Amino acid sequence: MPLLQGFALLLLSQSAGEALVRLLGLPLPAPVLGAVLLLGLLRWAPLQGPVGVAANGLLGHLSLLFVPVGVGVITHLDLLGAYGVHMLLAIVLSTWLGLAVTALVLRALLPAGDEGDEIGETGR
Repeated sequence: MPLLQGFALLLLSQSAGEALVRLLGLPLPAPVLGAVLLLGLLRWAPLQGPVGVAANGLLGHLSLLFVPVGVGVITHLDLLGAYGVHMLLAIVLSTWLGLAVTALVLRALLPAGDEGDEIGETGR
């Protein structure tokens, strides 16, 4: 029963995000708002268990969720052939840009004395 309750909470959060985005005309994706709503709900301890059970169930079958993406790629091989190099370049550059921005933000947020610390140092 907790599995079904967890799935229901996940779907209700998703639906609430969709409804709020459509009703209020918010300029953000409905799944993002649904995830934020779910994050707020997870602050309440009785909801953590069922959502955890549902999440573990989904993670156990995560590979099945990639089947539709694979079918989509196969059905659009002509587009991949025509724009594949451009897509690969966009993916690589955006990944590098994201990593660089993350590193700069981390460097800016770290206290001044922590810059020389090595990852994995035991503090001796």
